[in-house]
Amino acid sequence: MSFVQELKWRGMLHDIMPGTEEQLEKELTAAYVGIDPTANSLHIGHLVGVMMLKHLQIAGHQPIALVGGATGMIGDPSGKSQERNLLDEPTLRHNQECLKAQLAKFLDFESKADNVALLVNNYDWMKEFSFLDFIRDVGKRISVNYMMAKDSVKKRLGEESKSGMSFTEFTYQLVQGYDFYHLYKNNNCRLQMGGSDQWGNITTGTELIRRMDGGEAFALTCPLITKADGTKFGKTESGNVWLDPERTSPYAFFQFWLNTSDEDAERYIKIFTLLSKDEIGALVAQHQEAPHARALQKKLAEEVTTMVHSREDYEMAVEASQILFGKGTADQLRKLNESTFLAVFEGVPQFNISKEELATGINVIDLLAEKTAVFPSKGELRRTIKGNGLSINKEKINNPDLDVNNDFLIGGKYILAQKGKKNYFLIIAE
Repeated sequence: MSFVQELKWRGMLHDIMPGTEEQLEKELTAAYVGIDPTANSLHIGHLVGVMMLKHLQIAGHQPIALVGGATGMIGDPSGKSQERNLLDEPTLRHNQECLKAQLAKFLDFESKADNVALLVNNYDWMKEFSFLDFIRDVGKRISVNYMMAKDSVKKRLGEESKSGMSFTEFTYQLVQGYDFYHLYKNNNCRLQMGGSDQWGNITTGTELIRRMDGGEAFALTCPLITKADGTKFGKTESGNVWLDPERTSPYAFFQFWLNTSDEDAERYIKIFTLLSKDEIGALVAQHQEAPHARALQKKLAEEVTTMVHSREDYEMAVEASQILFGKGTADQLRKLNESTFLAVFEGVPQFNISKEELATGINVIDLLAEKTAVFPSKGELRRTIKGNGLSINKEKINNPDLDVNNDFLIGGKYILAQKGKKNYFLIIAE
């Protein structure tokens, strides 16, 4: 299956310039996607572009990831209602290195193959470009009328915008267009890809190549990914879902995919995994027969978590889910690393005690009803123990005379108390 056909059946093709498919079938073609470097991590909103590059490389073509160091200093008006904060060079360089490490999980940057992936930063060729040189060599090639006709400009200048549009942002499409021209001249890059909101900027690049060099270049975009209910993809109550495990834990990452709706899961599994058409077809059929088993969501969460993090992180996330929903064991609980443990029990009531007090042991009744407020009274706690309703660290407690000491600490710091099936309490010893 060709690259374009692959994108089509996966629902990843929105617009394509005439001649693009023929160019890709004719020869090895370099294509690029621009990535915003304003954070030190990709988030899942970037994954569509990254997957496009991955499919491109699998198809035998050369992927180029362009980190927008220069454009990150300006701000892209596409789909935005306000200008963004601008970054200094050391921050941008740091972010670039972080992004490359994440991209290396998807793309081959190391082999000797003709289609080895490249990472470039447009700051490297824009930093020495004087303003006078730019308006003389680039600015005069594209008319203001042409630039004003772009949707991204119209929206910012129209009634939707209260703040208007700065000259800096207005020039963004010229800077991005010049990136395409530079890669065309220096890396034989013939294709730019991006989200459908980038169509105007990308076609400015193809036009600039035609006017500056008489050359032919191409454009291809994918749909902007939304959720079935119309809300923005990739956003949770706590913000973006990041690829960096320090920003979004592998457990929370896994849970995001696991909790997608049936309708979304059927679309996402085509876009965010490398599973074949036949494999996905079989999963969809299996899901339709037993939707409650959530076969699509489970496979989606497995594939993406393993690809972005690791098999080990995925397995830990599965174990953590079992713990939270009542099937986990004490051994599984103790195997969790601290970040996963805290991610699982994020938001549960917390209480603090000192390790010194625990060293000599505290009676379980005193610990849970006096030292902490897990139970409002000792009487209720005794009744709960008698009714087999209390667990500590996933082990049932039947003895009201039990002493709890430092041996109970998970990771040398935590004790997990559980009242009934669903009420958890975290005791932190410091």
